[in-house]
Amino acid sequence: MFVDASALVAIIAGEPDATQLETRLVSAERRYASAVVAYEASLGIARSLTISTGNAEALVDDLLSQIHAEIIPITDEIGRGAIGAFERFGRGRHPARLNMGDCFAYACARALDVPLLFKGDDFSQTDIAVG
Repeated sequence: MFVDASALVAIIAGEPDATQLETRLVSAERRYASAVVAYEASLGIARSLTISTGNAEALVDDLLSQIHAEIIPITDEIGRGAIGAFERFGRGRHPARLNMGDCFAYACARALDVPLLFKGDDFSQTDIAVG
């Protein structure tokens, strides 16, 4: 399962659906993330909890470590997949309105051929498998 930043933020910030997301996360056989996910989640946590980006980054790193997430590199294939995701599902082009981070999460999940764990309804409007 590839973990989107939105799921990490929800879990770390203790949002109402955190328990459900965490249950789905820990039940996955393997968990993946990327540096883009860590970046986006760290900034989201800093905003949400009103803490420094360094402290937020530590919280994200701790969670990724606890769940034994494999951090995958952003390859040329994934970069091209993110461009394709924007073309199909990006803001101003599709109701899913995927942003840059979303497009990279989509492309990573697609490249790994795994479902995507996320919060919200943006990805559910695409063709990606839901984790």
